[in-house]
Amino acid sequence: MPAQPERFTQVQESPEFGELRRAHRSFAFPLTLAFVAWYLLYVLLSNYAGGFMGTRVAGNINVALVLGLAQFLTTFLIAWWYSRHAAAQLDPRAEALKTRLEAGE
Repeated sequence: MPAQPERFTQVQESPEFGELRRAHRSFAFPLTLAFVAWYLLYVLLSNYAGGFMGTRVAGNINVALVLGLAQFLTTFLIAWWYSRHAAAQLDPRAEALKTRLEAGE
């Protein structure tokens, strides 16, 4: 039996769905803000602190290159961390809500 539209509304208004949204938002929003701030810091340093960014670290490797590569590393670490968080915290809750919706409870 397919779920009725009012069932979706009931699930959306349920405390379990609210907890799922809170669990997602409490992880995703702060991490997104932190990453955007980190990215903007890199852009601002590149524009306004050329001397600092051009400082050699080792050979021809300068601070700008190190921080630029750190941007990539940070991106992959955040994706990995989020996938672990989703698997442990979000997916079980979402699956329980899906099961409840499909069962018509």
